Amino acid sequence: MTTENSDKQDKDTQNQLFLIDKLDTFNNQNQIKNYQKLQLIIYKKKRKQMLNRVLRKFFSSGVERQCTISYLDGKNQGVALVELNNPSKRNALSNKLVADLKEIIHELNSNSNIRVGILRSKTPGMFCAGADLKERLGLSNFQTELLVENLRNTFDALYRVPVPMIAAIDGPALGGGLEMAISCDIRIATKKSLLGLPETALAIIPGAGGTQKLPRLIGVAKAKELIFTAAKLSPQEALELGILNYVEEDYDSAYNKALTIAELILKNGPIGVRAAKAAINLGSEVDLKTGLEIEKMQYTKVANSEDRIEGLKAFAEKRSPVYKGI
Repeated sequence: MTTENSDKQDKDTQNQLFLIDKLDTFNNQNQIKNYQKLQLIIYKKKRKQMLNRVLRKFFSSGVERQCTISYLDGKNQGVALVELNNPSKRNALSNKLVADLKEIIHELNSNSNIRVGILRSKTPGMFCAGADLKERLGLSNFQTELLVENLRNTFDALYRVPVPMIAAIDGPALGGGLEMAISCDIRIATKKSLLGLPETALAIIPGAGGTQKLPRLIGVAKAKELIFTAAKLSPQEALELGILNYVEEDYDSAYNKALTIAELILKNGPIGVRAAKAAINLGSEVDLKTGLEIEKMQYTKVANSEDRIEGLKAFAEKRSPVYKGI
């Protein structure tokens, strides 16, 4: 064998060894990535199992429901009334109440006959006092994190319910109570209500969406002031800041105002109302250009609906439209 051929063979061997080494490195990197993915899956599964165990600790099917849903009829047909019902704890956000609320949110999402939702307390003088602090005393830090995560996800799901949600507030709406209210689309409060996110006074932060939704609602600077100072607002102050849409005299008048708004919504095309809510909610989370694309997508949905044609016909024939939601 000539020296030239021998050198060529050595180079080929070196190249092959180099490629094998690179392939091993690549495979090892893939294995590491796959291992990390597997670890993340296992972590999420364990976290979910832990959350379920914590929730089961406080949940009993024999206990009276702490959040209920009923359906109005007559001229209010299509309105779902969601009521908080934990009066002994001023509607504090117990695990049972949150579990019941999650079930109701599923119903609001899946029942196409529902066109508007109204959220209120079943008992006058109390909307929601916030977290059930006594219930949390016996929990570890990790268990507390899981419960707050569950609450955050629940209120986010409430925010994303496809139909308009109206909160009728009477009494305290503090901490998680206000976070629940600002997850609705329209808020009405009585003159005896009290609103705020006072969590920093307990050395924590609003953890169920308050630090994100309140700045989007009233602006960053004012939201920072309210949260940093743990301020509690009168209904008039909350109205002036834009947290509330209306202030009414008492429990019944706040509910009647919610019904009046619901009746106005019921007259309109349900597909259009749902699309408008989706466009506003999703668009408010992105830049203007992306928001306009979201609006375009939502308009495409309504443009291809039978209700749109019905609306045009009713206008031409000078009659009230009969919308079917299709």
